[in-house]
Amino acid sequence: MDQRVSLITLAVVDLGRSRVFYERLGWRGQEVEETVFFQAGGLGLVLWDRDKLALDCGLPDSRGTGFGGIVLAHNLRSRQEVDALLAAAERAGGTLTKPAEETFYGGYSGCFADPDGHLWEIAHNPGFPLAEDGALTIPDLGSP
Repeated sequence: MDQRVSLITLAVVDLGRSRVFYERLGWRGQEVEETVFFQAGGLGLVLWDRDKLALDCGLPDSRGTGFGGIVLAHNLRSRQEVDALLAAAERAGGTLTKPAEETFYGGYSGCFADPDGHLWEIAHNPGFPLAEDGALTIPDLGSP
């Protein structure tokens, strides 16, 4: 298996509401057959009906509450950009789950949940440089 991710699909309860949320953050999507596709750098972010996605994966939808074990991250170039994006997410209908604060690794981050509870970490990490196009490079961390 190649070391890459092609698509991330988020299960949503109300496709229209979720599409509007991401569009309020400046994303532009295309809807095809009740599925919304966003180009997100070198991968795609997809919004799809929660029941259909569970069925497609061959699993029942347990609709658990609380932490689901996955967090999407969006890295930025400054602390000010982190604060601005967290505020924009709240205005768009997201819920701030952790205000931005200094991190143990010398960065700055906070978290929000989208209308379906999908968690996003918004971070400035000076140790993980961003290219001009926003692509993140994981540096050599000195591990064997």
